[in-house]
Amino acid sequence: MHENDRGTSPRSRQARPGHETGPSARHRLVGTLAVAVLAMLSGCASLAPALDPIALPVASNWRTQPDTPGVAAAADLAWREYFTDPALQALIETALENNRDLRVAVLRTEEARAAFRIQRAQQAPMVGVGAQQIRTGLPDGLQPLAGRSVLEVNVASVGISSWELDLWGRVRSMKTAALEQWLATEQGHRAVELALVAQVADAYLGLRELDERIALARRTVENQQELERIFQKRLELGHGSRLELTQVRTLLSQGKALQVQLELQREQQRNSLALLLGSDPQLPPPSAPMDEALVMPELRPGLPSDLLANRPDILAAEHALRARQANIGAARAAFFPRIALTGGAGSVSTSLSDLFSSGTRAWLFQPTIELPIFDAGMRQANLDVSVVRRDIAIAEYERAIQAAFRDVSDALAARQKLTEQLVVARQAHAEQSERLKLARMLFDAGSAAHLEVLDAERDLLAVEQQLVQVRRAALSSQIGLYAALGGDTNQPPKR
Repeated sequence: MHENDRGTSPRSRQARPGHETGPSARHRLVGTLAVAVLAMLSGCASLAPALDPIALPVASNWRTQPDTPGVAAAADLAWREYFTDPALQALIETALENNRDLRVAVLRTEEARAAFRIQRAQQAPMVGVGAQQIRTGLPDGLQPLAGRSVLEVNVASVGISSWELDLWGRVRSMKTAALEQWLATEQGHRAVELALVAQVADAYLGLRELDERIALARRTVENQQELERIFQKRLELGHGSRLELTQVRTLLSQGKALQVQLELQREQQRNSLALLLGSDPQLPPPSAPMDEALVMPELRPGLPSDLLANRPDILAAEHALRARQANIGAARAAFFPRIALTGGAGSVSTSLSDLFSSGTRAWLFQPTIELPIFDAGMRQANLDVSVVRRDIAIAEYERAIQAAFRDVSDALAARQKLTEQLVVARQAHAEQSERLKLARMLFDAGSAAHLEVLDAERDLLAVEQQLVQVRRAALSSQIGLYAALGGDTNQPPKR
């Protein structure tokens, strides 16, 4: 560039369009921006419809059991207070730290939180600093006006780029939708956490049940092995029969088959627990029967309406519904003009060395109003989609309430009926034990065949196995009730 092209005289700078300086220009710029800010603050009227109250799609009371005053509610009991067995607490801690499903739920919450922050940031103007150099070749007809064949312009500015004035609440509705979606994922994370606690407790119960059943089967095998030795000796001495020995060996084979089957189930149950924990479970040897080690406090079921505030899956469905409601507001706002501001201030010069010299200041204020005249029904279709999605969310919310009501009703019924069944199973065990005792006495007195003793032992083994299963089922019903009522998982694990 030639030396005479580096700049222009102060007089020509003052006459350049867009380079007006002085108090009047600054006052107009400040006044315009102030009016724009006031318009934005006084507007922002959300067009999202109000969410009408939704009638509870379930009965107002539990059919199987009335509310029990004076008993703790599940939402008031942290899992540590409900599951007091130290071995189980250690397993739950491990699962909360290592479970992959829970880790995915945490990451989804972080993802939704970041999405909300992005949407929230769109409410504020984006201020940036920029610098650019423009070189353009001029046609022959314009060279006399510019005084040169190549025009060079250097620009340095700070300003706002396309800041939407949210007069109709479109941006705010989108921010509200992102916020509710974030809250929904948080409740989803809590639901996964609660389900994980219940699954670990139930899997641990399954292991304890199988341990007790294996011990019963092993005891039967040991007893029958001793009887086989005795009857084999009697047969060799000519005091017994081969039929009696065969009968003893039959019961021995049945006991061994049951033991192997239960040991296989235990390995599978351990593998299931390892998947929940995210690592190999470290299980201490049991020091007490499972119904004595896993004593859980009584729970007050409350009312079905309490589930709306306690169940995380219901709360997640509610937040998802509110997000769909906010999307309707954004879709409605699209029917109104969209106003955006672009502005900035800086320096412009044809010479880089004079870029920040006196008289090079410039400013830009560019409001934009957009309102499509014809869009082939796209905005109306977008609004219709938002309304339909809101209606779907209402149905999903009601379905979540009904599913929660069913879970609690099932758990209450199971707790009541399994308690009754446990009484019957214990009575049957006592009667079968007495039967075996009498059969042995008659056999020793020579008044009964040994087959009656073997039948009594076989039936006692079946009754013992059933008693352990019923005890486990009764404990599992209490775990299910705690989860169905929305137990508290907000407290962090103690260290």
